[in-house]
Amino acid sequence: MEPDDVCLRTIECYRPRLRKLIKVEPVLDRLHSLDNDQKELIRNKAKTDGELNAADRLIDAVIKKPHSEGWFREFVDALSTGGCQHAADYMEGNLPKPDLEAENDSLIRFTELLSPTIVNMNTNVVCQHCFSEGILNQDDTEKIIAETENKGNISGARELLRRIVRSRPGWFSTFLKVLRDTEHLILFKELSGSSPGDDMTDVSDAAGSGVATEEGPVEEKGSSIREEDTVAESDVATEQAPAEEETLDSSITEEDTLDLYNEESTETRHLTEGVDVLQPDGNSTAAAAGGQKETDIVLRDYQMDVARPALEGKNIIICLPTGSGKTRVAVYITKQHLDSRSSEGRSGKVVILVNKVPLVEQHYTTEFKPFLKDHYKVERVSGDSQLKISFTEVVKNNDVIICTAQILQNYLDRSNSGEDEGVQLSDLTLIVIDECHHTQKGGVYNHIMMRYLKQKHKNSRLKKEQKSPVPIPQILGLTASPGVGGATKMAKAEEHILRICANLDAFKIMTKSLGENKKELLKKIATVEERKQDPFGDVIKKIMNDIHAHADLYPTCELGSQNYEQWVIQNERNAAKEENQKVRVCADHLRQYNEGLQLSNTIRMCDAFSFLNKYQEEEMKRKVAPEAEEPIQITDTERFLFDLFKGNKRKLQKLAEHPEHENKSLSELRVKILQEFTSRESARGIIFTKTRRSAIALCQWVQENPKFEEVGVKASHVIGGGDQSVVKPMTPAEQRDVLNKFLNGGVNLLIATTVAEEGLDIPACNFVIRYGLVTNEIAMIQAQGRGRAEDSSYTLVEVTGSGVAEKEHVNEYRKSMMSKAIDKIKNMNQGEYDKRIMEFQIQAILEEKVRMTKKKQKGMKNDSPSVVKFSCRGCNKPVCSGENIEIIENMHRVNVSTQFRELFIQRENTSLQERRLDYETNGFIACKECGQRWGSMMLYRGTEWPCLHVKNFVVTCNGEKKSKCTKWSELAIRFSAFDYAEHASSVVQSSEDEDTD
Repeated sequence: MEPDDVCLRTIECYRPRLRKLIKVEPVLDRLHSLDNDQKELIRNKAKTDGELNAADRLIDAVIKKPHSEGWFREFVDALSTGGCQHAADYMEGNLPKPDLEAENDSLIRFTELLSPTIVNMNTNVVCQHCFSEGILNQDDTEKIIAETENKGNISGARELLRRIVRSRPGWFSTFLKVLRDTEHLILFKELSGSSPGDDMTDVSDAAGSGVATEEGPVEEKGSSIREEDTVAESDVATEQAPAEEETLDSSITEEDTLDLYNEESTETRHLTEGVDVLQPDGNSTAAAAGGQKETDIVLRDYQMDVARPALEGKNIIICLPTGSGKTRVAVYITKQHLDSRSSEGRSGKVVILVNKVPLVEQHYTTEFKPFLKDHYKVERVSGDSQLKISFTEVVKNNDVIICTAQILQNYLDRSNSGEDEGVQLSDLTLIVIDECHHTQKGGVYNHIMMRYLKQKHKNSRLKKEQKSPVPIPQILGLTASPGVGGATKMAKAEEHILRICANLDAFKIMTKSLGENKKELLKKIATVEERKQDPFGDVIKKIMNDIHAHADLYPTCELGSQNYEQWVIQNERNAAKEENQKVRVCADHLRQYNEGLQLSNTIRMCDAFSFLNKYQEEEMKRKVAPEAEEPIQITDTERFLFDLFKGNKRKLQKLAEHPEHENKSLSELRVKILQEFTSRESARGIIFTKTRRSAIALCQWVQENPKFEEVGVKASHVIGGGDQSVVKPMTPAEQRDVLNKFLNGGVNLLIATTVAEEGLDIPACNFVIRYGLVTNEIAMIQAQGRGRAEDSSYTLVEVTGSGVAEKEHVNEYRKSMMSKAIDKIKNMNQGEYDKRIMEFQIQAILEEKVRMTKKKQKGMKNDSPSVVKFSCRGCNKPVCSGENIEIIENMHRVNVSTQFRELFIQRENTSLQERRLDYETNGFIACKECGQRWGSMMLYRGTEWPCLHVKNFVVTCNGEKKSKCTKWSELAIRFSAFDYAEHASSVVQSSEDEDTD
């Protein structure tokens, strides 16, 4: 905390500036230390005597002693969040250069002198463009439009000018650009001295090196990318002034001009009103657009240090904490890379790879497009994109492409197989890999990098043979946490990180102490006591024990545990293989009751009951045949299980209504949420939970609790988009919608699964809670990193039986081990480092060669489809042979036999409706005998086919039953490709025959 006398001297020193830059109303709203009477006096002063006098009164109130603790910090924060960032810069010592300050003052005076002419603009049109360019925000826009509607165009124009001059330096060039873009060509010429058709380079690049950034004005130490040295704004203001004097109306006098720092001009001094200003959302792009040229990228010293080897063309991994600007460094390196190649007359092609669809849009919108769009073509592609051209064409036609890694991998495969032109690594000059700690065995990043390593080592051979090597791209990896790979010893942790460096062919792993820029996170682990009484759980356990007795099962682990779930799954598989339907069906129900127990320890008992009740209803529905169909058989075991739940249903429902028996974890979470929202002026946080079901239930719990509503909680959930779970997934569009609301403040509490752990960039997020969820040290670091605000907190809330507190301590130990291992690697002799990297790369290539050989041999040994038979998992009835199955698009196994259609019934799939360009899946198919689901009904290019899910069948291969077969890839069977022409003609013929009949 700064001493009071230093703070007071700072305020008094810059008081003449402050009184002009302060917007009284929004700053007052944020000064909670001032009492309401003081605030009312200052507001009245603004109405009667104008903004300058009111600002003086406000400053007097702030500096008046005695001071409460933190008074100066509150004042600075009020300026910053109240739309007075330029004033806040002065208070925090982020001073503009003297020449820039003088230049800005000249431009404001210049604007005042020309205001009688400028106010003749089309205010609403200019206002909207100023908003788009970032020098006005939504609140400003609404105020200006209201002023225009109520008092006319000129009055609205005056309001617009008063607001833009309080922006950081750089506003004038943006305003000129707006005038040109909105075809105010005469105004543009009079203000700039340029002809309307002249090149805008001098205008768009005005303000020279003094452009403000999200961190404040540019300092001497900062490093910036600039297209070229251009005419400064002072040149526009001074050198062109004589030309303007010839065109301006000579009747303009000092008395006609607008006082831009007070609310009224001399001719309308009686029309004073309060000012309503911007409340920033904290988004870095918006901040950049507010005063900075979008083509300028300013790095902090530590960012420039880690970027330096990459700027020299070397492959590196940048390892910096979340929120420290890794992506901004990548943008900087990307532009330098493209600029450098362009200056040498060579083309450049950069691909930025991410591992999650939402990150494609985030990187495109907030980082790469704003800073590169003026000079390079930037495009984004993901599985959610509806491409009208192929990815190959996207790569050809753009300089920077942001995409999910799988898309690049698919097109590299296509090029390799000769299927079409595809994409080759030699087409690219730089690959940026986000969250590069995933570059490990089996990951898509590693598949891409394995191609790179193979080509690199081939190039070494080609060079020895004095042949031309094949070009390979530069590699840039970004991560906050490479992890230790489960290591318990330093040597293994070091090896894990070195392997990642080898996989990325990194010359070095670059880290840097953030020093004063480092944010300290307040961390807390909230432990809970076990419930003394759990009558709801006791009833579920009694039901489970009754099922054990019925099926002669004897569990060896605690009910409700993860170990018990694994035990049940194994029993179900063994029973399916042995055709023991009694045990198989009981195991299915036991698994659901076990999940119900786990849910009752995590969320409300009523949610756990709702889950169990819905499962029972769905099972009962499966046993009801559609109209005109034969009834589906119900076995004695199924009848026993239905009756068992029915007999306990009322008791469970009644117990679920007693909040005194709720789990303690939920109570602790309630306290934590209320604490965050009552202790912060503007709380915004994320709760991470383990399952989709718990995320949805927790969100519903928050929304239904009136106490949360009273403190302003606006909750929503975000879950994954895959369809592995029985819970309906979110589409990418739904995910984007929720994340945008969270970004803009429409949602201030996000309840998420791990889908949001990596990469989500919300600067205003100031608390993170992991609710009964602990995985590894990487996930812990990533989750902590979602808290981006200065005073962020991280809390782990324990859930009964989860052991998360102990696991968190282990992760902290691993995090410390990881830091030490990275330091050790950084201090390693370069020769020793290179040798170890080479060894790991050769090992990886040899292991890949062995793997591919085995895969080829496995492919050669592929059995004929005729040797595999499929039986219903529910009733063991033989269903079909592999000869009846064909594969669509190397992905979907469909049964083409007409006899097969007699064996199943169709039902509506309420949880998943998937549509693609050539096919869609809506309904599902189920066994006519027992109701067991078999797969989905697929509409492919106008023809309908039953698509099978292998996990729903008992598979017999060469007479031997397989106990576990959950994926088609586990079957060494080469099915025939689907012949669309043949089958479509058969369908048409059949349809014509029916019409004839």
